Amino acid sequence: MAKKISVEIPLKAEFYDVDSMNIVWHGNYIKYYEQARCALLDKIGYNYIDMRESGFAWPVVTVDSKYIRPLMFNQTFRIKATLEEYENRIRISYLIRDEEGRKLNKGSSTQMAVDMATGNSLFVSPPVFLEKVEALLKED
Repeated sequence: MAKKISVEIPLKAEFYDVDSMNIVWHGNYIKYYEQARCALLDKIGYNYIDMRESGFAWPVVTVDSKYIRPLMFNQTFRIKATLEEYENRIRISYLIRDEEGRKLNKGSSTQMAVDMATGNSLFVSPPVFLEKVEALLKED
């Protein structure tokens, strides 16, 4: 996939995200990934509501996260989500940077389609999703 679909959103490390040392607890990065993933799926035009209405669930099957620099209480940052694969599964990469552009965290998640009527996993993404991605990739 030469051209890639990405979104970048601003976020802030809130009090409820940090530990006793005012550092964002490692598990909250997954929440940030989810916020960016939802923005990316909205851009594609196939968010979680659309998935359910089309008869497919897309459970997360893997998540990977690398912590590079700590994210602190009240710090603003940007997270970029990029669709890396879509033909057989959804694989999204994430990059979190501070306001100065320094890398704080990077990661990825993978989701596979499940037919909600049968409960069967699909090893090829459903046409409804493929059509949305390919239409967006054709736009300039």
